[in-house]
Amino acid sequence: MAALAIQSDGLYIDGTFGRGGHSRALLARLGPEGRVLALDRDPEAIATAQALASQDKRLQVFHRPFSRLSQLADTLGIRGAVAGMLLDLGVSSPQLDDARRGFSFSKSGPLDMRMDPEDGESAADWLARVSEEAITRVLRIYGEERFARRIARRIVQARRKAPLTTTDQLAALVAAAVPRWERGKHPATRTFQALRIQINGELEELRRGLAAACELLKPGGRLAVISFHSLEDRIVKRFIRAEAQGPTFPPGVPVPATAQRGRLRSLGKRRPGAREIAENPRARSAILRIAERL
Repeated sequence: MAALAIQSDGLYIDGTFGRGGHSRALLARLGPEGRVLALDRDPEAIATAQALASQDKRLQVFHRPFSRLSQLADTLGIRGAVAGMLLDLGVSSPQLDDARRGFSFSKSGPLDMRMDPEDGESAADWLARVSEEAITRVLRIYGEERFARRIARRIVQARRKAPLTTTDQLAALVAAAVPRWERGKHPATRTFQALRIQINGELEELRRGLAAACELLKPGGRLAVISFHSLEDRIVKRFIRAEAQGPTFPPGVPVPATAQRGRLRSLGKRRPGAREIAENPRARSAILRIAERL
């Protein structure tokens, strides 16, 4: 909330409503003229958001990913009018804790992993049809898994006998395929992360959402992004750096100084403290990056 520098009459976007923690904190700091636009891909999150909106008319709810913010801005006419935008990336705790969603390797459930269970292809369907090379590539790039090829080979061998349909099937297969892993971390952690990112197109969603932020924020508006692994954080960091530097031009081209200015100013990053990590261990890898629209 401090990073967003709340204005009581401002328009704010919570691009990842989840169960509404951030939206509620925003609404508590806004006056009667303030507004929050809440987005989420998850139908269960949207149901929670709609229940809150029925009690507080300052909240508007949209069932869509934040990558579609640009289209929403055109519909609502809010380009250059947003005082702050928040993205809390990745899977939420309610999604992890619900075995039916298939995000957790520690719970037995269907191998789904879709943020929106009504849209797109499940992890089970994807693993059933793609090549060993494609699985290897996804595990290596999105999971940074050093044993990607070994795991992919085991998956292909296993699906010849029977489909992989549950999370515990996949977790056991990965554990058997990986000869060693980091202490205190389940051997399937990187595999589940990689598949989730692939199934939901998370990194491309992030790139598109960040690009929209510059168009929506008004001068002085703040962008706050919480990421939980290096792939996300790298994209956010490079985006803010590039927007702070401004466009590049070929040598020798006469360009006015006004065309060389960046659109954002970096306000640095924050990490959770020891107390927060003790109260919420899932926060341990979180990085909050902040930028201001120029």
